[in-house]
Amino acid sequence: MKILGIGKNYVTDLKDISESKKNPKLIFSKPESSLAVNCDIVYPSITEKLAYEIELVIKIGKEGKNIEAADANSYISEIAVGIDYTAKDVLNEARENKFAWDLAKGFDGAAPISNFKPVTDFADLSDINFDLKINGIQKQVGNTAYMIHSFADIIAYVSKYMTLQPGDLIFTGTPAAGVGMSLKGDHLECSVEGELLLDFNIL
Repeated sequence: MKILGIGKNYVTDLKDISESKKNPKLIFSKPESSLAVNCDIVYPSITEKLAYEIELVIKIGKEGKNIEAADANSYISEIAVGIDYTAKDVLNEARENKFAWDLAKGFDGAAPISNFKPVTDFADLSDINFDLKINGIQKQVGNTAYMIHSFADIIAYVSKYMTLQPGDLIFTGTPAAGVGMSLKGDHLECSVEGELLLDFNIL
């Protein structure tokens, strides 16, 4: 199973999408060991700056290579909500030294996710609401209409480079506003269309 993510994929103003599409797509990966499915996570000892980003996560349902964007959504079987955690101090060091991001993005617990819902539960993939509350305070609010690269765009692009297989997961980007730091003792609640799907604590 592959776990992929896309960076810088949301705008705050719809009129900015067209211009932003010209920028290169930023794709990264996380190992399977980073997953934490509907469970509390331990604050990682390797960082003092644990940055959260709420994201919708799509699951691939069938194998595909060089997928056309027009057909790409048919490769999605299920959707979940998750947090793409980044060890920001580790990431900053990697950037300074021109190293890969693997350690900053792939530590244990770096990918908490909810259980999945069938893609058929969503009437319009370009209009899905989701949000994050921490300790009862809303921190991020997103809607897929504000994505620079849609689910289909991401699938088509990635499949040019690697075969997508059933069970592969793609974190599809975080809302452009509200990213911050998690602290020990935080209680995170992630909802999709008003339904609480992911509820966990930082220990």
